[in-house]
Amino acid sequence: MESTAPAALDLGSLDLAGVAEVIAGCTRCPLCSGRHSTVPGEGNPTAALMFIGEGPGFEEDQQGRPFVGPAGAKLDDIIHAMQFERSEVYIANIVKCRPPRNRVPEDAEAAACLPFLERQIELVQPKVIVTLGATPLKYLLAISGIRRMRGKWLEYRGIPVMPTYHPSYLLRLPEAKREVWDDMQKVMARFGKDPTRSSRRRTRP
Repeated sequence: MESTAPAALDLGSLDLAGVAEVIAGCTRCPLCSGRHSTVPGEGNPTAALMFIGEGPGFEEDQQGRPFVGPAGAKLDDIIHAMQFERSEVYIANIVKCRPPRNRVPEDAEAAACLPFLERQIELVQPKVIVTLGATPLKYLLAISGIRRMRGKWLEYRGIPVMPTYHPSYLLRLPEAKREVWDDMQKVMARFGKDPTRSSRRRTRP
């Protein structure tokens, strides 16, 4: 039996709260059957800086908030090192429900969820997007190869995009922090921030 693609979504009249409400009742892919909570995203609705990750993990599924587990603590370190507060940025994921065993989202799952993220980006209108890991690079920009592409400026609908490693990768491979810090310094430069201030404050990720 062939799978049926989910119906098109009309989100054009919705604000961020409205998008979150639709996500809360979403059954567009099988991930809905195993979730505890949907995780639409959170942050400043007019944030200049937006981070996009892969999908919720266990802690995120329990709390309904993005990046609140160990990888979230690492992302908080990155945000602070960039001289931002978490409340100043916007954080979202490619999929809004936790994939089983935290696996990578499948193509159909990402396709079903992508309209939500696209509307969130349209509403927030960040000046810079940072994609975290291979999954948002693949589904937002249709580009593969995070190791090859990290640190290189890309573009999504006129918005500069900086791909870098996912914080969970840094937990497994701490030596990659230098590469992420190099990437984030390029983002900081776009905002006129001096990376040496982070070094003096010992807040480098």
